[in-house]
Amino acid sequence: MESRELSYKLIHVLNKWDPFKVGEGEFDPEIADILQAVHDYDEADKIARRIQSIFEFSFEQVLPYQECHSIANTLLAIKNEDVCSL
Repeated sequence: MESRELSYKLIHVLNKWDPFKVGEGEFDPEIADILQAVHDYDEADKIARRIQSIFEFSFEQVLPYQECHSIANTLLAIKNEDVCSL
């Protein structure tokens, strides 16, 4: 799978997640930052902490770590599926 296809899959999952219920396409800058974190890290903990930080900065609210860790695991599984298919 190409990197672009991977990004589309990750974006789809993030849009469906929408933790602050702002609506699909309404938190594109945050999604871009999360995509970068998924590409940068291979550990769910680091991705989860980055997700927490991104949303805290944008929405001035802290998402529960477990919620961030759960979505980080999902995103990492998609990324790892991509790597394994090569």
